Amino acid sequence: MAASSSLISTNFHSFSPLSRSPCRKFLPFPLSKSFSRHKPAASASPSPILSLLHHKTQKRSLIPPHKSSCPPCLHKLLLATKNPFSSVVESLLIVCASAALSFSLFIADVDPASAFVVTPPRKLQSDELATVQLFQENTPSVVYITNLAARQDAFTLDVFEVPQGSGSGFVWDADGHIVTNYHVIRGASDLRVTLADQSTYDAKVVGFDQDKDVAVLRVDAPKEKLRPIPIGQSADLLVGQKVFAIGNPFGLDHTLTTGVISGLRREISSAATGRPIQDVIQTDAAINPGNSGGPLLDSTGRLIGINTAIYSPSGASSGVGFSIPVDTVSGIVDQLVKFGKVTRPILGIKFAPDQSVEQLGVSGVLVLDAPANGPAGKAGLLPTKRDTYGRLILGDIITSVNGKKISNGSDLYRILDQCKVGDKVIVEVLRGDHKEKIPVVLEPKADET
Repeated sequence: MAASSSLISTNFHSFSPLSRSPCRKFLPFPLSKSFSRHKPAASASPSPILSLLHHKTQKRSLIPPHKSSCPPCLHKLLLATKNPFSSVVESLLIVCASAALSFSLFIADVDPASAFVVTPPRKLQSDELATVQLFQENTPSVVYITNLAARQDAFTLDVFEVPQGSGSGFVWDADGHIVTNYHVIRGASDLRVTLADQSTYDAKVVGFDQDKDVAVLRVDAPKEKLRPIPIGQSADLLVGQKVFAIGNPFGLDHTLTTGVISGLRREISSAATGRPIQDVIQTDAAINPGNSGGPLLDSTGRLIGINTAIYSPSGASSGVGFSIPVDTVSGIVDQLVKFGKVTRPILGIKFAPDQSVEQLGVSGVLVLDAPANGPAGKAGLLPTKRDTYGRLILGDIITSVNGKKISNGSDLYRILDQCKVGDKVIVEVLRGDHKEKIPVVLEPKADET
């Protein structure tokens, strides 16, 4: 009974904040030390269990109490770290924490592999998002065109087809019409069109316009695979406007390049006939071999031109590319789809190179030939010829049409493009040393095969 009262008083003394002990912080003193510091009365014999606990605790002490020179509080801390009850409590806490974490993962249904992996979200700027969306929406409208040519083996005489070129194109409507450049399909014995899903179809030529370098093909593909490209306008374009080109440069399908409109109302010559193409768009978007026939888009994803040519000494992109404006293309495509050809008025003449006329010291277009069954021959224009002595007699030199000055062949073509078949034009010519005005009725261009 005396031992019990001594234990209670010791515990309350140790926990009391008013204690004058050197260590006033709470320390989890083991029960064995409490008994060792307060010996029982002489009349009461010590309990065997308490004596055994006291004996084992002293054996586990790192520093014996009677030999320690450290402060009492440090000695108590060393004794507390070896307490078996503290180790058990710590183990229980670890087990409980592990069980709680496992339970939370089970309740939340989280993938264990990603529960501890934090992946930062990919952040794109607004202009990047717009470009990505434009590419994803318009890529299904762009196709890959392969030009196949027939070849004959020199030994076996077998005829086989080999690819002689490739280019790009785009879906014009849901009927399977594909628009591209004429020089992409020129000289082909067979054509194949590959859609965005890598399905390939044989293509037939609906019609082409050599003068404007435009051609229309047709494929028999399911309508659900054909996505026509949105058609825009080219009349209201501005220099500095952002543009996007999608094509297949060097056979790399569906490549996107970006740039701006570098210039407007440029003029280039058709690769097939040399006839000038007016109002061409100049851009610094990279256009390489294989991009020909692909679409040039504005920032809204609408078609504003067909990529057709580049200016480069090396043949690769030099930052100067040209596209035929969509306003010109639309009229040509409509005629090719309806009639299979373009009805364009002609004078029916052959004229000399511009350099030859400049050497004569005059300005205009020198008529070399005017067939009698052509519009100019019927109207009475005189061609260049030789007399009986072999001397060259110059023909008529056209100086104006409908009052518009003609300085070279490009000026003549530009005026004729504004006319229609059946129109009567007044052609002013320099004949000898005087000028004459001759009315000419324009006729359609002969059919091309």
